[in-house]
Amino acid sequence: MAKLAFLGLGVMGFPMAGHLAAKGHDVAVYNRTAAKAASWVEKHGGRAAATPAEAARGAEFVMACVGNDDDLRSVCLGPDSAFAGMEKGSVFVDHTTVSAAVTRELAAAAAKDGIGYVDAPVSGGQAGAENGVLSVMCGGDQASYDRAEPVIAAYSRICRRLGDTGAGQLAKMVNQICIAGLVQGLSEGLHFAEKAGLDIEELVEVISQGAAGSWQMVNRHKTMKDGKFDYGFAVDWMRKDLGICLATAEENGASLPVTALVDQFYKDVQKMGGGRWDTSSLFARLRKLG
Repeated sequence: MAKLAFLGLGVMGFPMAGHLAAKGHDVAVYNRTAAKAASWVEKHGGRAAATPAEAARGAEFVMACVGNDDDLRSVCLGPDSAFAGMEKGSVFVDHTTVSAAVTRELAAAAAKDGIGYVDAPVSGGQAGAENGVLSVMCGGDQASYDRAEPVIAAYSRICRRLGDTGAGQLAKMVNQICIAGLVQGLSEGLHFAEKAGLDIEELVEVISQGAAGSWQMVNRHKTMKDGKFDYGFAVDWMRKDLGICLATAEENGASLPVTALVDQFYKDVQKMGGGRWDTSSLFARLRKLG
């Protein structure tokens, strides 16, 4: 069992850190809102730290799952940061979805202090985190990944190294690009079915068994039909992720016309007051349009 730190106890980080504690690891947690860290300790044991540096002190591995590029920099750099508390030979594992650019920047900073760095964004949403069945896509040197993978296994169904530093973040961009188009297609299909007078439950029972089937179809069609979107992966976060995808596409020359269009559809959902709605709320936009 390892001595660990976990930074960021949001809807993903809270249960992920919990799985580590359940596996018997010695876990210290840090959250910007101290009450959330206290709540985690009350439920899972371990200890809460006042700063990332305090949480990281003496830890073999430091996991982070925060909000965006700036949030990640704030927990990694500076006198009270994780890197300031980490020892040479320890490994930083970043589960945040951020740009490949900030990943490479922070990995280089870590390397100067002899700290390993694995970018390891996740897919599977809140349910995947709670059930410990996330898909984890990783980048970094092989040695750091090999050390971190058995720890990540506490909350993953699959974990793979896909290349050097930044490869994990690039893979997560592919994941979000695929989801954006898929959810829009599902929304249009269900909208068409509704307008055509088809029974959505019966329809999905049939088509989900064929080539049109998807995780989104199976797990989201009922809540989409019922207009329930107050859960899941928020539109605000999806737009953040798609912004990273589109900016990276500008750099590498990839053409993402559907992604750019769906990003604007999510902007419409935000204008409807749905910034914290689940990404399946693209369906609500179509219903509003008539």
